[in-house]
Amino acid sequence: MNGAGTLQLPPQASTVAADIDALYYFIFWGCAIAFILVMGGMFFFMAKYRRREGVPYKPSPSHNTPLEVTWTVVPFLLLMVVFVWGFKGYMDLHITPANAMEYSVRGKQWLWQVNTPGVSTASVNEMVVPVNTPIKVLLQSDDVIHSFFVPDFRVKMDAYPNQYTTMWFEATKTGEFDMYCTEYCGTEHSQMFGKVIVKTQAEFEEWMGQNTGRQEDQDPAEYGEGLFVSKTCATCHSIDGSTALTGPSFKGLWGSQESLADGSSVLVDENYLRESMLEPNAKVVAGYEGVMPTFTGLLTDDDIFCLIEYIKTLQ
Repeated sequence: MNGAGTLQLPPQASTVAADIDALYYFIFWGCAIAFILVMGGMFFFMAKYRRREGVPYKPSPSHNTPLEVTWTVVPFLLLMVVFVWGFKGYMDLHITPANAMEYSVRGKQWLWQVNTPGVSTASVNEMVVPVNTPIKVLLQSDDVIHSFFVPDFRVKMDAYPNQYTTMWFEATKTGEFDMYCTEYCGTEHSQMFGKVIVKTQAEFEEWMGQNTGRQEDQDPAEYGEGLFVSKTCATCHSIDGSTALTGPSFKGLWGSQESLADGSSVLVDENYLRESMLEPNAKVVAGYEGVMPTFTGLLTDDDIFCLIEYIKTLQ
């Protein structure tokens, strides 16, 4: 296989993808050939031995040793090929190379929190890795069962609350590849997706050097606007006043009195916004559910300051 996508499968972009696809097509075409032989033989014999006038009835044979041995041994050998091939693939997927870079990925409703080794803050729904480098992924969930899936890499693993699971991959192509949650995890499950961005080693090292937060001369509100998108705030909060999303709009929010679910109200100031990012269920806005995940560990103090400065501009 040349790694290109097909009608049934996306392009191959990892070291294990070709072997997994080869086993899949072996099973697929084996089943297709068996189906054609069985159905073709059935219709042939239905026509050949149909009841016809003047042709006497002949009793069916009750025993045929060569035929019975054939239909027992041949499927057994095919199943053993599939078992050995599949077991090898299973071991390849579950034995992580000793030199792998270790990433920590946490699933939470409804985002992926990715901690890159050597980077102080986590990213949201974005995983940047170097090409041709083994990557170990340590998975955990903060709430319900999630499932981390990158189709082009042919890797998938469930993430559970209160325990770790691991998987690994080695990307063989640069570019952006979709990652999904493939375990239904609530009302916004379909929005829980992101990108694995594979860079050359030089590009990855350059990215690591740049990923150090806001530059000294950068406007806080401008940087906060970028965080609003990169940290997936835009998934649940609008900036145009619309209320169709999961959370309240940020339009005109700063300085207003926000009605809460318990019947009280609160002034939207720096302290309220900071608390809402780090302890989102402490004060739930009236008319909305308390489903926002905490951004503790995802935002630095400067990130929080910049987001607040950006919200102030949305009047």
